[in-house]
Amino acid sequence: MEERNYWLDLFTGKTWEKFLQSGASVSGFRKSRQKLAKKIQLGDYLICYITGIQRFIGVLEVRSYVYIDDTPIWEDETFPCRFDVKLLHQLTPLTAIPVKSLRSQLTIFQNLKSPRAWTGFFRGSPAQFKQADGKIIVDVIKQAVEKPIETEFDEKLYWRKPRTYESSVGVVTVPDDIDTEEEQPKEAISKKEQPEKSSHQEIQWLLLNLGSELGLDVWVARNDRNQEFHGTSFQNIPRLRKELPRQFDEATNRTIELIDVLWLQGDAIVAAFEVEHTSAIYSGLLRMSDLVSMQPNLKINLYIVAPDERREKVFNELNRPTFARLRPPLPKICQFIPYSELKAKIEGIGEMLKYMKPEFLEEIAESCETDEAS
Repeated sequence: MEERNYWLDLFTGKTWEKFLQSGASVSGFRKSRQKLAKKIQLGDYLICYITGIQRFIGVLEVRSYVYIDDTPIWEDETFPCRFDVKLLHQLTPLTAIPVKSLRSQLTIFQNLKSPRAWTGFFRGSPAQFKQADGKIIVDVIKQAVEKPIETEFDEKLYWRKPRTYESSVGVVTVPDDIDTEEEQPKEAISKKEQPEKSSHQEIQWLLLNLGSELGLDVWVARNDRNQEFHGTSFQNIPRLRKELPRQFDEATNRTIELIDVLWLQGDAIVAAFEVEHTSAIYSGLLRMSDLVSMQPNLKINLYIVAPDERREKVFNELNRPTFARLRPPLPKICQFIPYSELKAKIEGIGEMLKYMKPEFLEEIAESCETDEAS
């Protein structure tokens, strides 16, 4: 008898609950995944993973070959490439297995180019696990069913699901909400302007100071050079450059000059940061987009730095077709850094900061690529 294969089956909290409510007998994938789905055989295991909370929550046994069925099961999408399945092992969100708890056991965490590179495996399903990894995950889930251990999870992340759509360029988002800022009268905006401006300046200052302490040259957007934070002028930050290297055309140089913060090593740009505090986060993304459009072969780490509560907004905007169709796609090369993680990381490192390398940001940066959770 052939050895069974193990496959990733992505869910959001919402689609997992709907799967259970519908009898837990059918699992589905996007039409674009049909070719891969045809490789799944009778008796294979689908390992269920909740994207928002990054936990394994169940194991399904495949009871049919793939078939196409558009009958509605899930509210938001069809997922027509379907399999009849049997639910073998089921956990709850509280007892589900955090994937990071298996870091030392799974090969997907080995030989990574960056600390968060493992997340790429969990961006689309089905995806085939290595035999050893699949067996380990199933065994751990079975043990957790017998001896459950509860660990708290974020309810908002469990239910989080940006609206995604199939397109000729892949899975994209089409935000249908109007920015709060656009709906408010000017008086309301002016009342918010000062605290938002202060937060923007604080994060700019942190990034500039951080780059400087890492031994890098730094650049602040040309129109922000006269800003200050807590009485310290940006122009007093060590290693702040007055001019940028001129290896690009005029249009590219103009775009780069307006990016909120740059880190440089010699004449090479190491990282670019856009700080987006307001609800209308579009301007920074457009600058990133312009840069990628004009210099598609440029190798720069791009980051959107924003408040934690803006995570979903950043994700949705970044995955618009306008940005997703770029080559390379902007969501693939631009990552999200939440304010809280940046501040906590800097505080935690303390005086050791000067011994760090810029790559440490990968430990807190989050991928902005869409997942294909059913």
